[in-house]
Amino acid sequence: MPVGPHHAEHAGPVDPQVFRLILDVTRRLASSSDLQEVLALIVDSLRDALKADRASVFQYDAAPHQFIASHAHGLPTTLRLPADAGIIGEAGKSRQIVNIPDAYADARFNRAVDQKSGYRTRCMLTIPLTDPDGALVGVAQVLNKSLDQGGVFNQRDLVVARHLADQAAVALKRASLLESERVKRKLEQDLDVARKIQQSSMPEKMPELTGYEIAAHFAPAEETAGDAFDVIDLRQGRYGSAGSVGDALVFMADATGHGIGPALSVAQVLSMIRMGARLGAPLPRIAQHVNHQVCLDLPVGRFVTAFMGVLDAGAHTLRYFSAGQAPILFFPADAGADSCIERNATTMPLGIDPDMVVEDAPSFTFGPGDAFVMLSDGYYEAMSPGGEMFGIQRVQDIVRAHQHESAGRIVAALRRALDAFIGENALPQDDQTALIIRRAE
Repeated sequence: MPVGPHHAEHAGPVDPQVFRLILDVTRRLASSSDLQEVLALIVDSLRDALKADRASVFQYDAAPHQFIASHAHGLPTTLRLPADAGIIGEAGKSRQIVNIPDAYADARFNRAVDQKSGYRTRCMLTIPLTDPDGALVGVAQVLNKSLDQGGVFNQRDLVVARHLADQAAVALKRASLLESERVKRKLEQDLDVARKIQQSSMPEKMPELTGYEIAAHFAPAEETAGDAFDVIDLRQGRYGSAGSVGDALVFMADATGHGIGPALSVAQVLSMIRMGARLGAPLPRIAQHVNHQVCLDLPVGRFVTAFMGVLDAGAHTLRYFSAGQAPILFFPADAGADSCIERNATTMPLGIDPDMVVEDAPSFTFGPGDAFVMLSDGYYEAMSPGGEMFGIQRVQDIVRAHQHESAGRIVAALRRALDAFIGENALPQDDQTALIIRRAE
């Protein structure tokens, strides 16, 4: 039966020993900020003060509207219950203590827990835990009053339970808030470590190739990014030649989304491509193996767009493979002010079809002053305050206007234009990566 506070007025005085216990519990609850310690203290104090066999605390999780068995004698702490169901749900909804003297005679009692555990519940007291503002924090449940203490919970027990519940609710809410703050700080520290690891995997300086300038810029939207790039010097002895003559392997990838998950995906792709370069595998072979592994590892609906190219500074060629990464822009210096070669990806993104067929790599041939430009979609899809997209045409106009400058200056011009377009104080909505290769004039 539900018992409101007015039922406890005629319960008589509280035993001095129990009163001292309540004061001691109150002091200990106030001195602890550790959530697990507070939960254990609540459970043990309810059991001991009410002369019962077992007690449990179910924290209220508002998002899924569920109770979680956070700390319990004889129950798994993974147990979740709908917040509107059963005796616990009734106590939480009514904000009143529910006292059941004979559990098996009450239709609301769920015998399944007893049947599974082998425990026999005789009587139970279910106590809502509310903060001073009346917000539900959780529900406590106490089972089986000691037989030598009467075998059922009486009105004096309800008074004790109410006193303990008031103190427990305040302590539980405080400890929960502090625990959430600790988890938040830990997550921020972990994200900072992940950010440093990811950024350290990007090249700090570009390989120096005779007659060529290579420049890049990387701006994550969050602490970690779904974008990645690399320029690997194939002339160093620890790397092969990517299947043919070449001086540098150029790579850019963009995993769907941004944050920790995409960052892990793109880091995996980058690692596999680096290994392929070490083994001297040709581009199509690298792409096939990487795609097959990504299909195995990524969940359905997730994929990675990737561009891989081998620059041969002697032959002035860039052979490439593009899995969904587009547009691919090439600016011939001697073809007029409006000239730009725009190509699509050579195949679908990685992680969609494990049997993807990779054809021979197409190529660009560099003349003096020619520039290759690869940008992630964080550039093209950036929005102005008025809702306009930065777009491909704007990128082409900026590159052509600065084509006779260095690759680094072209990247800087794109950054200035993008910042002005979205607003200098605006945060990027997506990761932004730029990679430019230019043959010197």
